[in-house]
Amino acid sequence: MQLSSVRAVITGGVSGLGLAVAQHLVAQGGKVALFDLNDDKGATAVAGLGTDKARYFNVNVSDEAAVAAAIDQAHDFLGGLNVAMNCAGILGAGRVLGKEGPMPLAGFQGTVMVNLVGSFNVAKAAANRMQHNEAGTDGERGVIINTASIAAYEGQIGQAAYAASKGGVVSMTLPMARELSRFGIRVNTIAPGVFWTPMVDGMPEAVQQSLAASIPFPSRLGKPEDFASLVGFILGNTYLNGETIRLDGATRLAPK
Repeated sequence: MQLSSVRAVITGGVSGLGLAVAQHLVAQGGKVALFDLNDDKGATAVAGLGTDKARYFNVNVSDEAAVAAAIDQAHDFLGGLNVAMNCAGILGAGRVLGKEGPMPLAGFQGTVMVNLVGSFNVAKAAANRMQHNEAGTDGERGVIINTASIAAYEGQIGQAAYAASKGGVVSMTLPMARELSRFGIRVNTIAPGVFWTPMVDGMPEAVQQSLAASIPFPSRLGKPEDFASLVGFILGNTYLNGETIRLDGATRLAPK
């Protein structure tokens, strides 16, 4: 897929990794629809990307009807839909047995609903649209990229909910890719390590340096641009399918 032909829905698209992907795609001539819940950041993102290249939609990714409606609206704005990029997610930190007692089940459910159910919800709604696209190179009609985390493999203490939700994203990648292959829709997942996020920006400099020092090479936190570059590569390589790619500088998380 040529990036100039990309017509993408990006969840979590108004900040962080999602915004970096949007900027990368628009710079290459693509158009994007940003699904998120922050209206102020949405307006700022669209202003920076250009109103002819981007539009913001206030969407809860775990709401089936809202996502289906927003996918239709995004399709109309974009003039088609051939990429779904799932970046929406929440950390959902909390111990199974904390100082206040067992973790409330609602906390676990909420994390899984956004990170896993939300990713599936957007993917299946987007695939429903993509299946009708005209086939391109190798019969390709669309690409779905989900965002997991290295916590799916090495979840730390306090990350039971987060790791479970991201592990689910990893686990559904191959069966979804296998099923959608008959429509010419590829499915891949990126599992990023420790990246610069608004949360990291608010940490003391000593903590930031400690995090960076724990990464073998390069010894720095991941940049959103690193993530966006990998997205571009996945879109461009038609033979890459059903794969989860760790993007972490060889990091392996300690227990805590």
